[in-house]
Amino acid sequence: MRRLLTLLLLVSLAPALRAQAPVITPAGDPSVRDDSIYALAVRAEDHPDQPYVYLLDDGVVKLEADGRVTRTYRQVIQIFTRDGAENWGEMSFGYTPERERLSVNWVRVLSLDGHVLSDKPAHEQDSRAPVAESAPVYTDRMVRRLSLGGVAPGTIVDYSVTTEVLTPLVPSDFLANWSVTTGRFTRRSRYIVDAPASVTLTLKENNFHGPRPVTVRNGRRTYVWAAADVPKLEPEAYAASPKSLEVSVALALPRRWDDVGRYYDGLSKDRYAVDTTLAARLAEVVGGARTLEDSLRAAHRWVAQDFRYVSLSLGQGGYQPRTPASVLETRYGDCKDKATLFIALARRMGVRAWPVLLSSSASADSTMPTVNQFDHMIAAVERPGTPGYLFLDLTADLTPYGELPPGEQGGFAIIVKDNGRIDRVVLPQTAVADNGTEVRIIGEITPEGLFNGRFMRRGWGSRQYSLRGALAEVPTGEARTDLIRSVATSIFEDATGDSLEVFDGRDLRAEARVSMAVHNGRAARNNGGIDLLTIPIDNVAVPSLANALAAKGPRKYPIDKEEVTPPWIYDGEFRVTLPVGWHARLPPGQNLASAFGTYTAQYTQEGRVVRVVRHLAGSRGIAAPERMPEVIDWIRSVSRDDIRFLVLEHATP
Repeated sequence: MRRLLTLLLLVSLAPALRAQAPVITPAGDPSVRDDSIYALAVRAEDHPDQPYVYLLDDGVVKLEADGRVTRTYRQVIQIFTRDGAENWGEMSFGYTPERERLSVNWVRVLSLDGHVLSDKPAHEQDSRAPVAESAPVYTDRMVRRLSLGGVAPGTIVDYSVTTEVLTPLVPSDFLANWSVTTGRFTRRSRYIVDAPASVTLTLKENNFHGPRPVTVRNGRRTYVWAAADVPKLEPEAYAASPKSLEVSVALALPRRWDDVGRYYDGLSKDRYAVDTTLAARLAEVVGGARTLEDSLRAAHRWVAQDFRYVSLSLGQGGYQPRTPASVLETRYGDCKDKATLFIALARRMGVRAWPVLLSSSASADSTMPTVNQFDHMIAAVERPGTPGYLFLDLTADLTPYGELPPGEQGGFAIIVKDNGRIDRVVLPQTAVADNGTEVRIIGEITPEGLFNGRFMRRGWGSRQYSLRGALAEVPTGEARTDLIRSVATSIFEDATGDSLEVFDGRDLRAEARVSMAVHNGRAARNNGGIDLLTIPIDNVAVPSLANALAAKGPRKYPIDKEEVTPPWIYDGEFRVTLPVGWHARLPPGQNLASAFGTYTAQYTQEGRVVRVVRHLAGSRGIAAPERMPEVIDWIRSVSRDDIRFLVLEHATP
């Protein structure tokens, strides 16, 4: 791929040699000949698995030092299928009228020979951005929607849109990302960035090799990234995204993380006051607490669970939190509102607490200082006598105190302290053993093959949330009856249950655990003269997967170990007492260890008690593509334990 892209970069568009970015208007792009682009059309039969391809994917960015920017994006798309026509028959573009100006330069539908079928949208309309009913976010964004006429298989769609940021929301702060690989075959890709020569942009190129022309003229510096015939990267199982083959560019204005800290401190430093009404309410919330830790837990639960998530991201409100008094009055807030409220309460109790800026997907790059990388805020608490910080996400209403949602763990973040001072941190990540599921099914079999006993399931760390979510409201009445029936029949056919023990999913100090009695489940049945006992704990064997992976040929992408075997443990036990005189034919056990996980399986009988135990543990890290044979061997080895039944032997009455 590296050698291929290096060669492709030499086949660049004409503007690569220009000293400055072209001025693109509704009259066209003076640097690109339309007929030459349309002549790049390909044969649909050469791309049988794609609904469309890009003939041109083009971006031209003109940037100023204060963050003002003009972005013009153009795409020329060749449509192959009805799905492709459905995809490109409707378009939408977002902008903020108070700060930005949107111009649709042109939208054309053409035949493959370049004949214009339609030179404007059939319908055009501006409207407010829709607001979701769940976790609503209100913004001042507008959406321009376009409906195109004449889009069908065998046509070309050509559009160009310019967005001018007239007043940057965050002065002198800018971030842009461009992907050379689009997910489709792309005949021509070009990205031009025009910035003041006095500004040295922070650049990060991922898998980009070859020439990148840079010219300086008339006080401006222009960068050009161009490529031809960029192949579609076929997906591969277990691909590690951070080190994938995707080719991309990220760039930002030169800033320091201290600048980001000072900016946010300027917005939030007067937002931590606790008035008399809030102080009185806090006293009620922590009234039953015995220790400071109990008080913090109570305040955390109150803010996380008793305030709805609603975001008013209007103008500066996208970054500036509302006051605690306002959040209390409305009983809603977004991540920064709720985190600010908790920090104010913690400080009221004499605890040092701070806002933490992060990416909700843990994707922020520590080498590119810009507030634009952050879309989330949590709180950090300093505990007396304990090194480090305790991090709390006040929007994660089912995440226990002191834990973080799995998606945020391991991400880069900054803690904003007084006067904009910052601490750069990597958020803690739990060990594999700190995330897991335990299942216990213990009982006895009657001579008729019916099971009677108990079932227990518990989860912790990342594996607790399915139980907490299901029991966010403790079931009563018919809902409880339905839950018992559902759990019982999921273990054994025709089973019934009672004595259900559940927990309150919103009680963050409660263990995520469910148990119940199971009666008369059809565990063993005669099949062709052989009695078979169903093993009700999880079977992780996937025997067909190894062959499918082996048939793929040479590997390209690095391997994400978490995708092979997730970074948590499964611990399952089935222990059953057989009738007098019964015995089980026991398969051999397994005891496997590899760089991609560990797995053990045990099958034993002592007296009348048969015990089946399965234990799986995952791993973390990135492995080279050349290690795919190890992955295949690992999957094959685990899949040898594809044991779903045990054969039972006993004397016939």
